[in-house]
Amino acid sequence: MHSEFLTIGAFAKASRLSPKALRLYDELALLRPARVDPGTGYRYYAVAQLGQARLVAWLRRLGMPLARIRAVCALDTADAARAVEAYWAAVEAETAVRRDLAAFLVDQLTAASREDHTTMLRLRHRAHSDRGRVRPANQDTVYAGRRLLAVADGFGPARAPASGAAVEALRYLDEFEEVAGDGVLRLLEDAVRSAGEAVCDLTGGDPSAGSTLTALLWTGSRLALVHVGDSRAYLLRDGELVRMTRDHRVAMRSPLLSKALGGDLDPVPDLRLEEAREGDRYLLCSDGLTEVVDDGRIRELLTAEPDPEAAARLLVDTANAVGGPDNVSCVVADVVPHLDEAVPLG
Repeated sequence: MHSEFLTIGAFAKASRLSPKALRLYDELALLRPARVDPGTGYRYYAVAQLGQARLVAWLRRLGMPLARIRAVCALDTADAARAVEAYWAAVEAETAVRRDLAAFLVDQLTAASREDHTTMLRLRHRAHSDRGRVRPANQDTVYAGRRLLAVADGFGPARAPASGAAVEALRYLDEFEEVAGDGVLRLLEDAVRSAGEAVCDLTGGDPSAGSTLTALLWTGSRLALVHVGDSRAYLLRDGELVRMTRDHRVAMRSPLLSKALGGDLDPVPDLRLEEAREGDRYLLCSDGLTEVVDDGRIRELLTAEPDPEAAARLLVDTANAVGGPDNVSCVVADVVPHLDEAVPLG
């Protein structure tokens, strides 16, 4: 055999792929041999194929599915690098969700021998939404009910109807009794799938139209978070502001979303459970706030106003005071003892 060809055994050793894997990749048209002996059917590989074979081996070690590896191998090096980066970002996000669930289960099992929830808690909240100083209409939708808090930001031709459809698909959760364990996360995931279908039906599958959706569902002592897009959720605890969500954008400074409801997508939402503590303050907001008011200033404003209604209005007014280039919507929710005087919803 010519020196530029390697037997399957030699090629397997050089590429760190087993002969069995090479035969599978041949069948899947992922890594074809350079030559097959017509008499024996024995496979031979070109030395020049080692680079692709090693790339396949590395991607398999990352856990990338074979169908995605095939797509990456068809790209030039720059696009392949971006595809690997995007894949790993998705893996890290999914791992974070599982980590949060594991932490919740550990907490549940550890607390099983203790008396549960000596202090009953509830949410005291207000919502405020404004079209801003530039947009002719408000495309955001906010909701603050008995158990459910939500912010959605419509985009494309549908805009306000898209965000309204997204939130409307979740409103039935407000009537649910408490759901134990990770059942609430499955409930939210199913609800977001229905929201995506509702937005898609409304927009006719137009990929340029859709909505973000960020929501919190109160379970009696915990808040379950679901998130798709670049609206945000924050937690203010003991004076420290923590961002609970990551923006689903193609790039950090890009306005293009990597995840949203609508089009022909079925996005996997970010999900997590948050143990609530008395004194916690939560904020849901559209990007009309976060594009013009940084996190440090948001912390100052949330800390300055003890009343949820005043805090929500202050945040919106601050965004408008610096130009209000987009619609801005905020829901501020405080965790308080259950016997606190009720505050009517607005």
